[in-house]
Parts: sequence; C-alpha cells; structure tokens
Amino acid sequence: MALRDLLRKLCRWLLLAVAGAAAVCVLLVLLLRWVDPPTSAFMLAARADALFNGERGYRSRYDWVDLEGISPQAAIAVIAAEDQQFPFHTGFDFQSIREAVRSNARGKRIRGASTISQQVAKNLFLWSGRSYVRKGLEAGFTLLIELLWPKERILEVYLNVAEFGRGVYGVEAAAQQFFKRPAKRLNRAQCALLAAVLPNPRRFRVAAPSPYVLGRRDWILKQMAGLGGASYLNQLEEPQEPPAR
Repeated sequence: MALRDLLRKLCRWLLLAVAGAAAVCVLLVLLLRWVDPPTSAFMLAARADALFNGERGYRSRYDWVDLEGISPQAAIAVIAAEDQQFPFHTGFDFQSIREAVRSNARGKRIRGASTISQQVAKNLFLWSGRSYVRKGLEAGFTLLIELLWPKERILEVYLNVAEFGRGVYGVEAAAQQFFKRPAKRLNRAQCALLAAVLPNPRRFRVAAPSPYVLGRRDWILKQMAGLGGASYLNQLEEPQEPPAR
C-alpha cells in the first residue's frame, strides 16, 4: 500500500507540474501578443555558443520595429519565400508536409515544410534540432500562437526575430547592416534578397550573394508579383481564397 500511495503521489505531482508548465506557456504566449520580446531562444543560444567558443568579439544586432515601420515588400517577400499559405492555414501547411515527406522518402535533398507560425514558435521558445521532443513542443507553441495572436502579430514577430546573417536578427537590423537604410525604405529587390537567405542565413550571405541566392531572389520576385504584391497582405485580415498550387 505504501508503494501504491507513493506512486499515486508521484503521478499527482507530475500532473501538477505538467499543468503548471502548460499554464506558464499559455500566459507567456498571451503576454507576447502585446509585449515585444526582448530576445529569443535562438539569440540566446547563439550568444552562449559564441561565449563557449571564446568569440569575445561576437555581438548581435536586434532592433525591434513595428509592422507599420517595415516595408510591405519585406512582408510579402517572406510570405512568398517561406509560406504562401500563411493567411489561410491555422499553423500547419499539411499539403507542403505531405510533399516534403514524399520528396524526402525518394532520397532527394531534405526538404522542410515549416510555416511562418512554426518558425516563430521555434525561434522564440525552442532550440534547433530534429528530435521528436522539440517537434512536439514546436507544434504546441504553434497552436498557441495561432490561437492567441492575430496573423499580423505573427508576421510582425517573425520579421523581427528571423536571422538574416550571423548575429543579425530582424529586418530592421538587416536593413541597416546590409543596405544602410531603415526597413521602411527597403525596395522589392532588397526585400527579396533578404528573404532568399532565410533557409540558411549562416551559409547564404546577403552581402556576398552566391549565384544560387541571386537565382532564389529572382524566383521570389516572381512569386511576389504572382501573389499580387503588397495587396496580398489584405488577406491577413479577410482571407478570401488560397492561391492555386
């Protein structure tokens, strides 16, 4: 009986701990609907990695700017590059997931299918990697973000925490670093170039773009035009019909 009682107590405490952690996550996500995050898990991890490797000169740039202070071209560029179904899904693009699974099963280059919402969840709260635990937590945070934030807020946070180069976080910092201008004054080509490095900002460089990056920039420019340009952002408030795929 003593052992049974002990197990019951342990289970009860475990359930309480899980419930408490879930409540903290909900409150944190809800708070960040209105409060701009001062940093992100990815920024902290990069700084810790630099300190661990003795990179004393490492510094990160992170300059928050509201969505109204960012060129609409930057917003449509990241949607065109990363998640064209963004206005219409509830956190997950299941068609892209199926296509990625089939592509990877055929032995082709590993292809991702993360939405902008998933990337916000990962960048803000989690760590890089492919473990089932991390993917499960990412799914949970993604659902909370989609439930508690409007689409405009999700896009605003993504544009501010995405990494555009080593130590360069957010489109304002990237605009100042690479183009010597505020994010509000970025043109279409500059926005497309920034979006072109998002899959791997440590490997692809805005300052010295490879032929692949330049080709990806041109593809993004075509996608931006095909979506209808910045007017496509109106779908964030009143989504009509997803684009044909």
